[in-house]
Amino acid sequence: GRPTIHAYVAAKAGLHGLTRSTAAELGRHGITVNAIAPGYFATELNTALMSDEAFTKWVETRTPAGRWAQPEELGGAVVFLASDAAAYVNGHVLAVDGGLSVSL
Repeated sequence: GRPTIHAYVAAKAGLHGLTRSTAAELGRHGITVNAIAPGYFATELNTALMSDEAFTKWVETRTPAGRWAQPEELGGAVVFLASDAAAYVNGHVLAVDGGLSVSL
């Protein structure tokens, strides 16, 4: 396993809780609060992970999409949440992860 995964998991859970609680608090003022939970994206930040053959194989076999995401694939979710189409979406964490979160 990865030695720092516990800190990552705790931080991620905190962001989910913060999104929900802030949405509940600010919703009455017409303010929506949502978040995006990205999966594994092929970015410069993930170069070390992408060069790890075992980890890349894990991503490709565990993710129903079967691959790393490309950065531009995050844009649609951002545009949606910032648009009027999401006016009644509040307190949601939108997974953009190729299905990884539902396959674990």
